[in-house]
Amino acid sequence: MSGNDYYKVLGVPRDAKADDIKKAYRRLARRYHPDVNPGDSASEERFKQISEAFEVLSDPKKREVYDRYGYYSEQAANAPGDAGSIFDFSRFDATNFRDVFSEIFSQIRSQASEARPRAARGADLEQPVSISFDDAMHGVTAKLEISRSESCASCQGKGEAPGSKSTCPACKGTGQQGGRGGVAFRCSECGGSGSLTGLCPVCNGNGAVPRRETISVKIPAGVDTGSRVRIAGKGHAGTAGGPPGDLYIITNVAPHPYFKRQGDNIYCTVPITVPEAALGAKIEVPTVDGKARLRIPPGTQSGQRFRLRERGAPSLRAGGVRGDQFVEVKIILPKVISEETKELLQRYARHNSENPRADMGLE
Repeated sequence: MSGNDYYKVLGVPRDAKADDIKKAYRRLARRYHPDVNPGDSASEERFKQISEAFEVLSDPKKREVYDRYGYYSEQAANAPGDAGSIFDFSRFDATNFRDVFSEIFSQIRSQASEARPRAARGADLEQPVSISFDDAMHGVTAKLEISRSESCASCQGKGEAPGSKSTCPACKGTGQQGGRGGVAFRCSECGGSGSLTGLCPVCNGNGAVPRRETISVKIPAGVDTGSRVRIAGKGHAGTAGGPPGDLYIITNVAPHPYFKRQGDNIYCTVPITVPEAALGAKIEVPTVDGKARLRIPPGTQSGQRFRLRERGAPSLRAGGVRGDQFVEVKIILPKVISEETKELLQRYARHNSENPRADMGLE
């Protein structure tokens, strides 16, 4: 490490003040400390370089020797004409390595603790389901086959093999490894526990296993294309023993041959004859619940709409309250199927000489 430029290691200029060196060391130590990067040999080596650079540059006499020779050693410090001495921590109060390290150690320990796996809720799962228009109006129970992960029963989702603990060879069960200046830090192999636990062979340490199962799902009346039906606890398994996520059924409703849905209202078009429109009538019309009777008043025009209250779709947002159904009538002209029919229409025209285009100024 002696070939490193200590100023570049800490990222400070050669004329940096003692406080700037101290701040630079704090920032880099938090980032590269082995507790924050367990098992990362590159970060551990970087931390050693940072510590060595700070140990020299934080000591005015050692820094003087380093600036003079480009490196520091006890021989260079004690060379003739040099007033160097062995580094004495007791002379530097808050700027020495031990004090700075103890000042940030609690923060590093907190960061390392946060980096450990914590119990977390599993991911949600989505499953598309296609249903008919009638099933969407009345509700249906569907059987679905889903693939998801579930918590490993062998290790209770922890990923550890029960009864497989052994003494950590890196720290010999102490949970700590020696650092520079006599400061110990958390063992990177065992995370400070002093023991190692083998991986669960059932889940290979993942804490979860794949599962494919068939479930029955009750789809409520009133769903539409894009509706989401939640089934609690049927999503993927949580991590480190956390709760599972949820399953969401995404419905895709097939179109109906003559019903159209807009919100919770249902629309349809029903044909009527000329006599029914002119004289009035009572006709049957379709609804989502079956047939219904509708009164057509005399003089009804083609395109006129009639409202059937609460004959629409059940509302998912309003506790099942139903929308309305709107029936639009379309007048169908009679077919001339015989000479008698033709004569009747001609007689009708002679007796009813009204001009429907008069309002447009046309004959």
